[in-house]
Amino acid sequence: MKKMILSVLVTVVGSTSVSTFAADDSVAFNVAVTSDYRYRGISQTRLDPAIQGGADYTHNDSGFYAGAWASSIKWIEDAGGDSNVELDLYAGKRGSVGESLSYDVGVLTYIYPNNQLGDVAGFENANTTEIYGQLGYGVAYLKYSHALTNLFGFVDSKNSGYLDAGANISLTEKLTLNLHIGHQEVENNSAASYDDWKIGLTHDFGFCTLSVAGIGTNADKSAYASPANGKFLGKNAVVATLSKVF
Repeated sequence: MKKMILSVLVTVVGSTSVSTFAADDSVAFNVAVTSDYRYRGISQTRLDPAIQGGADYTHNDSGFYAGAWASSIKWIEDAGGDSNVELDLYAGKRGSVGESLSYDVGVLTYIYPNNQLGDVAGFENANTTEIYGQLGYGVAYLKYSHALTNLFGFVDSKNSGYLDAGANISLTEKLTLNLHIGHQEVENNSAASYDDWKIGLTHDFGFCTLSVAGIGTNADKSAYASPANGKFLGKNAVVATLSKVF
């Protein structure tokens, strides 16, 4: 699993580093280890740790950006499929209107290579594409993501949506309070729809960044129980993430 993740990251970093960028372009890389990869409040790793990393390109003058990000996962194999990697590819445009209002619009595809989940009864192919739009005002933001495909293997779930609101409040020069609440609506599957929330702190140490957050959901325990051991994947938990951007 680790070799596959590292292979994806080397490919991303290598393909980017050989390119020539103009003065108004920028490229950033990121790596992280987390105690539990939670996405929209649901564990993607059966409540276990994950390794993650990616690369981002930004055309600073226009606000256009593109990137790739990868993480180890367990839920596909636990459901009977055959993938232990999530690869996200995205592109969009961000900018501002006036001094306080910002926006971010784009498209994001979640790829689970050779996941074969569509061959498992009760599931569809896990690969998912969403479009999203976000408005920010000061430290607060409101974001909506809309699925153009079936959502993460749910049958007949095209047009599902996720509404995300939050704020990142600077407490000191290095310490930030992170607040989030969201609602996942799964089309044609009310049992799989739920709310999630997060309250956390992020501290920038310079050489790395540490985030610690309390995360929880009101998801249905049977709908989000791990097929591997029956554990509830949306349980309340404290998640720690150590990351570095360079």
